[in-house]
Amino acid sequence: MTMKRRLAFAALVCVLFLPALSKSAELAPADTIVLNGKIYTVNTAQPMAEALAIIDGKIVAVGSSKEIGRYRGPKTQVIDAGGRLVLPGFTDCHTHFLSGALSLGQVQLDGTTSVPQIQERVRKYVTAHPGKGWVLGRGWNYAAFGATALPDKKDLDAIVPDRPVFLEGYDGHTYWANSKALEMAGVTKATPDPPNGTIVRDPQTGEATGALKEAATRVVARVVPKSNRAEMLAALRQGLAEANRVGVVRAHSAGGDFEHFDLYDELNRSGNLTVRMYIAYFLNPPELTTKEIETIEAARKRYNGEFLSNGAVKMMLDGVVESHTAVMLQPYSDDAHFIGKMFWDAAKYKAAVAELDRRGLQLFTHAIGDAAVRLALDSYENAAAANHTSDARPRIEHIETVTAADIPRFGKLGVIASMQPLHAYPDDDTLNVWARNAGADRASRAWVWQSIAGSGGRLAYGSDWPVVTINPWDGVQNAVTRQTKDGKPAGGWVPAERVSLAQAIEAYTLGAAFAGRREKTEGSLESGKVADLIVLDQNLFEIDPHKISQTQVLLTLVGGKTVYRAPNWKAAAERRSEEAVR
Repeated sequence: MTMKRRLAFAALVCVLFLPALSKSAELAPADTIVLNGKIYTVNTAQPMAEALAIIDGKIVAVGSSKEIGRYRGPKTQVIDAGGRLVLPGFTDCHTHFLSGALSLGQVQLDGTTSVPQIQERVRKYVTAHPGKGWVLGRGWNYAAFGATALPDKKDLDAIVPDRPVFLEGYDGHTYWANSKALEMAGVTKATPDPPNGTIVRDPQTGEATGALKEAATRVVARVVPKSNRAEMLAALRQGLAEANRVGVVRAHSAGGDFEHFDLYDELNRSGNLTVRMYIAYFLNPPELTTKEIETIEAARKRYNGEFLSNGAVKMMLDGVVESHTAVMLQPYSDDAHFIGKMFWDAAKYKAAVAELDRRGLQLFTHAIGDAAVRLALDSYENAAAANHTSDARPRIEHIETVTAADIPRFGKLGVIASMQPLHAYPDDDTLNVWARNAGADRASRAWVWQSIAGSGGRLAYGSDWPVVTINPWDGVQNAVTRQTKDGKPAGGWVPAERVSLAQAIEAYTLGAAFAGRREKTEGSLESGKVADLIVLDQNLFEIDPHKISQTQVLLTLVGGKTVYRAPNWKAAAERRSEEAVR
């Protein structure tokens, strides 16, 4: 072919085919694009990016601002991140969401360190809420009560003698009632301790002191007036807003929400469920029944969407270290009379685990003492062998202390360590009550995040809200520093168990998604996954880690929709694409 003919042929190709090729290369306009960010994707194949595009609630592309700019259309919403850090939205892997939401309207005792401080907060609440109704609240810790580490009704009677007062300890395992509340519940010297519970009594008189451990809390709780539907819906809306405000886009419920699936369903159907919910059924001892299996299976069949789902079962093996109800392999160091008592018969628990695993349900087991942790691991191992299951991802919740021999079993057995970093906050309660009771040896293996991760285990982080705040930034800081906000103890408490910032973020995002069996659609910012993301006011990778807890979320997107915008988010940061992108 002569040069002249070649040129003519090339020209013909351009005329015939280039318009079609150009048209095929056009990109569908995005609903939203995020530009000019420092996007930490938690995707190892593309760790950092500047921008991303969203269509129909899903991420369709991640790259440079120039690349993503090609997705701009006449109706595309453009979010200019202004060089700020963008992360996947956080998942809280352990909540009691409705309880946390309701607590927002009760007496808040978090941060109190003495009885007078607690009394002052209760007094202010009573003044602001006059009447004869119940005074409810939560958040006190054991260290406030000195050597006994337990509250007494007389301290509440002194300030509120004529109204029932019922205050939950920060961990949810011990409650504090005044005399009026005990009277209304019919508690006398003759009232027996319920199974798995203790009504603490004066050793001289036999009278109830007002402290109620574990299942004994129900003795009073059963007479507390229940919130009505409207009150619960209002509380949930407030709780969802608070979660979005701090960057939480999904929550795993570990109890107290299954019974109220209809409330969440109503919010979901009306488009007001702005936190994706994975809700576990709470299975009480003594055994798994046919009726409970039918209830669980019906819920799993009905609720299986992106925003509202079931598929997990929660069980509790023991209590907590502070009240000597966590189950240990050896007696407590401060009192050799205590070793703890399992809430479940071991054989019945193991049978329940095997049956639920056979059905493909995910297991959440509360286990705090080293003996409880071992029983959970043994039972999961037995279920996998009996059912020939793999990748079942059973979880142990809390794991406050564990033997050295059991640490590598998490990775070996594929058991997820669902832990709450702020539970290990080294304040007086942790160092002077928890550590005293556990003893030096067990305390050396307190909340062993790094050891579990280093031996191949997967971490998933949460709060246990309302046990501690649902705000994850306090948890991130403690995971990284293991120090109080004022830097104590020097060097950190059990510092070898600190994790890196990247590890902490992953445990709240991709690790959390893995723990909820959703890592293919959530947990990182990459093409094909849901557009759940947050924009922060400070770059966590560039600041003193002791300032992480000061982090403010500026913008939260769930499914590509803005569910929270901080008051200080400048209007100029978000604009329509018809304006020039500077």
